[in-house]
Amino acid sequence: MPEIILPKASEIGRSTTSEVILSAKDLVKHYPIKTGILRRTTGHVKAVDGVSFDLHKGETLGIVGESGCGKSTLGRLLVRLEAPTDGSVEFEGADMAKASGRELRALRRNIQIVFQDPYTSLNPRMTVGDIVGEPLDIHPDVTPKGGRRKRVQELLDLVGLNPEHINRYPHQFSGGQRQRIGIARGIALDPKVLICDEPVSALDVSVQAQVVNLMEKLQDELGLAYVFIAHDLSVVRHISDRVGVMYLGKLAELGEEDEVYDRPTHPYTQALLSAVPVPDPTLRGKREHIVLQGDVPSPANPPAGCRFHTRCWKAQERCRTDVPELILRPDGRGEHFSACHYAEPRAVVDTVDVTDVEPDERFADTDVRDPATIAAVEGQPGMDGPVQDAEGLVEETPEQRAADMSSLTMHDEGHPGKVEDPRP
Repeated sequence: MPEIILPKASEIGRSTTSEVILSAKDLVKHYPIKTGILRRTTGHVKAVDGVSFDLHKGETLGIVGESGCGKSTLGRLLVRLEAPTDGSVEFEGADMAKASGRELRALRRNIQIVFQDPYTSLNPRMTVGDIVGEPLDIHPDVTPKGGRRKRVQELLDLVGLNPEHINRYPHQFSGGQRQRIGIARGIALDPKVLICDEPVSALDVSVQAQVVNLMEKLQDELGLAYVFIAHDLSVVRHISDRVGVMYLGKLAELGEEDEVYDRPTHPYTQALLSAVPVPDPTLRGKREHIVLQGDVPSPANPPAGCRFHTRCWKAQERCRTDVPELILRPDGRGEHFSACHYAEPRAVVDTVDVTDVEPDERFADTDVRDPATIAAVEGQPGMDGPVQDAEGLVEETPEQRAADMSSLTMHDEGHPGKVEDPRP
């Protein structure tokens, strides 16, 4: 099998001159598959299979990809909730994979995590004060003795919650408020890096915006660096400085936010972006939708060569045998990292500013009147006086409308206002 060559983490982090705070090098996590009575290992699930990148102080690195690609496993490896099979995670030069005991505890103080589900990540038997204050019990040197309650109240106020709710339980809060509690717990020890494992995926859109704005505010105030894992490409683009796209345990593309979104070179990234819903109906039909064939291969038996070749429309014989390197490749304006033998930029329709885009003919007759006008034309109940339609041709009084409605009322014998059940 050909040797897998990955770029140096310091190379990948070229996009900024700030200091590297967290570095993943050839990170691998394989889970054994055990079968039979003797529970013998018959294979491995290759959840993460050789991932390298740098994270700089104050930077947000977004990680995107479909379910099962290894995003959450990568996040757990970065905080040492999972021990890597191979590779290393270095925090300010110290290898977390080899640390243990007090050394590992000291490193974990600087790297915290916010979990995906705000409902199951909080202990329902503990008060908010106990949940947010638990890290302070594990690291008593962070807060002076006797100052825990005051520190917890300060954290609740920092994330936009009422400090007086310190004695409430998680079930007494909404989903967005629970996620804020999770964020308060994550920043309790004044960490330098916060791993955000899909922190807004379980929230509705309006609450998502509140949580994302809160995280940006905390980053500005505390100087945090984020690894932001999510499915929502628009959220990732909004908050991230750089974006990495994962597929089947590997990084397929990595670059600045505008490089990956505006000039994607990897076919998988292009397919992801083409699947993003277009908010403007006048643009429907103008974007080419890339439909991938087949299913995602099993991480227990990934394809040889390029792992995307089984679904790629560009696949050649070389793709089935040679593993593409994650190296700098031209993107039409500059270059960024892409793991494709035949990488080339592909334009994606910009859905941010559509003022100069010609409307689709299919929507030329779309009713764009304001709701009050539509209500007047349709004759909504509760409107007094005559109602006139848009052409000024029909005039109808409320009494006439009531008569029209009564003429539509259905009756059966002996039961006015009811409809007879036609079933036997």
